[in-house]
Amino acid sequence: MSASTIAATVAPASVATAKERPGIPAILHEWVITTDHKRLGVMYIVSGLFFFVISGVMAGLIRWQLVVPNHHFLSPQVFNRAFTMHGTAMVFLVGMPIIAGLMNYLVPLMIGARDMAFPRLNAFGFWIFLFGSALLFFSILAAPGLAGTGAAPDVGWFAYAPLTGKAFSKGHSTDYWTLSILVAGIGSIASAINVIVTVFTMRCKGMTLMRMPLFVWIVTVASFLIVLVLPPLSAAQIMLLLDRFLGAKFFDTRPADPRCCGSTSSGSSDIRRSMSLCCRGSRALRKSSRCSRASPSSATPRWSGPP
Repeated sequence: MSASTIAATVAPASVATAKERPGIPAILHEWVITTDHKRLGVMYIVSGLFFFVISGVMAGLIRWQLVVPNHHFLSPQVFNRAFTMHGTAMVFLVGMPIIAGLMNYLVPLMIGARDMAFPRLNAFGFWIFLFGSALLFFSILAAPGLAGTGAAPDVGWFAYAPLTGKAFSKGHSTDYWTLSILVAGIGSIASAINVIVTVFTMRCKGMTLMRMPLFVWIVTVASFLIVLVLPPLSAAQIMLLLDRFLGAKFFDTRPADPRCCGSTSSGSSDIRRSMSLCCRGSRALRKSSRCSRASPSSATPRWSGPP
């Protein structure tokens, strides 16, 4: 066989291989439009780790400011902003998306389902979460606005009144914080509803509720907690927006009983503590079950008669 014949035979194969290999834009397009639960789970976890790095940098700045007394590394205003952004990102942009990523990736595999119950709702939940996260950090650039005051939010991640009032938080930094938590909360609620419906309607044949893995039970309980707690928190964000834009009095500290100002703001910490306790309890149960199966001394001793 001549060299020209070999070249003619090999060339079409190499051209076909080059055409079949997708480029970077095609790969990005596939990940952007995907509804696959595995890819969305990976995207949730990668997003959480990305914001974890940013939050870690802000935590380092905070700790460096507090390393010695009377340290002037950060001004009081910048310290408040770093503290607010660090706390908000760690609770809403790190912990919750990583948990959501584990739920999206593992729950269908553990219960024998091909995908989540609502794949498009799953994708919608991730992208609206990512938009809310970007909205929070976009406040650093856009929050000063026409007022020329403030940059990042500086009301603390708990945002208690009257710190969120116009008198103490000028500009639009608190408005960006409120809108970002509201938007990201909608995505978390959508993901939680998707997990609940998937667990209760898409289990494989023979897998009853009592046969489900412990992890599936834990994420189901966590999803119920999200559905229970985040709607009141979202309602609190809407009330705060009405206070700041329309002059409502939901979080007015001038009445005699100001305790209502902080009641709705504690929902985020409650859900974080509850989910953390659930995850710790599941790890403890798994560890105890492994030890009971592995240790021969844990077996029930047989009675061998009187000594």
